[in-house]
Amino acid sequence: MVHGIVPPYLLARIAELDNSKFATAAQAAKRALVHDTALRAARLRFSIDESNTLVVELGDGPNRTISDADYTEQLPGVVVRSEGDEPTDDAATNEAYDGLGSTFALYSEVYKRNSIDGAGLPLDATVHYGDNYDNAFWNGERMVFGDGDGEIFGRFTASLTVIGHELTHGVTQYTLDLEYEGQSGALNESISDVFGALVEQYTLDQPVDKAGWLIGEGLFTEQVEGRALRSLKAPGTAYDDDVLGKDPQPAHMDGYVETDDDNGGVHLNSGIPNHAFYLVAEALAGNAWDRAGQIWYDTLSRPLSSRATFVEFASATVAAAVARYGESSAEAVAVRSGWAGVGVQLAGADSDGGRTA
Repeated sequence: MVHGIVPPYLLARIAELDNSKFATAAQAAKRALVHDTALRAARLRFSIDESNTLVVELGDGPNRTISDADYTEQLPGVVVRSEGDEPTDDAATNEAYDGLGSTFALYSEVYKRNSIDGAGLPLDATVHYGDNYDNAFWNGERMVFGDGDGEIFGRFTASLTVIGHELTHGVTQYTLDLEYEGQSGALNESISDVFGALVEQYTLDQPVDKAGWLIGEGLFTEQVEGRALRSLKAPGTAYDDDVLGKDPQPAHMDGYVETDDDNGGVHLNSGIPNHAFYLVAEALAGNAWDRAGQIWYDTLSRPLSSRATFVEFASATVAAAVARYGESSAEAVAVRSGWAGVGVQLAGADSDGGRTA
C-alpha cells in the first residue's frame, strides 16, 4: 500500500481547476491521481535467501542512499548521494538526505529504535520523481518525492514533517500494520502525522508551546492561502483558499466523516486522533517527544487488530501510559482526558476523561 502525503480529495479539487492560472497544477494533479490509484492497487513483494533466512546488519547510524529519477517514474533512479557523502548542488537531494537522518535520529535517540524496521534497515529515497509530480510517498521500500507543480505545490523534500510522516508509514508497516481503510486507516495516517510533527520538533528542539503542529508547512506556493496540509493543534484550519476550499478535517467525533472516498476518509478523520495527541502533549507540556510521544510509541508494540478502531487504539494508549507511568499518573490522566476531548469515550471513563466508579 502506498501512502501519499497529499490526500486524494485535495488532488481531485486541484484537478478540477479549469482556469489557465493553474493549468499546470491541474494537469499535475490528474497525473498524480492516476499514478497513485495504480500504486494503491499494487502489492508489496519480499524475498529471502536460499537458506530461508533474512540477515540484517545492525549499525549505529543511518545508512542513506538518495537516487534521482530525473523527472521520470522509473525507480530507483541514479544514485546521487550515499551515506557520508558531502552535500550536492541539488537542494532536493540534500533535503531528502537530511530529513532521513532527522527521522532516524528521533527513533534511535529517543525511542531506541534502529531504523524503520527496528533492525537497521537502510533508508533509501528517490527525488525528482515524475513530471511536476504533486506528492511524496513511502512505497513499502523507499521514500519517493515529487517536485510539485510550481503553482500550488513546491518540492516535497522541503518539509521535514512530510519526510517524517512518510517514513513513519514504514514504522507502522513493521509494527501494527494497520489496514489502510476506515478508522484503522485514519489511525495509520494519524500515527504518521504525530511522529512527523515530532521529528520536526525534536530536530528544532521545540517544546509543545513553541511548535507549529503543522504537517506539510512550506509545501504551498505563495499563491495559496494556507500554511500547511493539516494541523494537529487545530484540525480544519490548515488552509482556507478560494481555489482549494477550506481544510475539511474534523477535530472531534461530532464531525466524523462517513465516506467511501479516500479509503473511507483516512486523511479526513485522522484529524480526530491527531488532535487527541495534541491535547495529551499540551496537558503534559515540555517536549512532546518525551512522555506523550513515548506513550504513542509504546502503543505501537501493543497487541492490536490490523482493523483497530479509535476506541481500541485509545484504550491501548491508556494501557501504555499506565504500564509506563502508573494508573493514577499525570500521564494516564492526560491520555484519558485527551481522548475524551475529541469525543472518543472509553469504557469506564466519565465525560472529563477520568475514571468512573
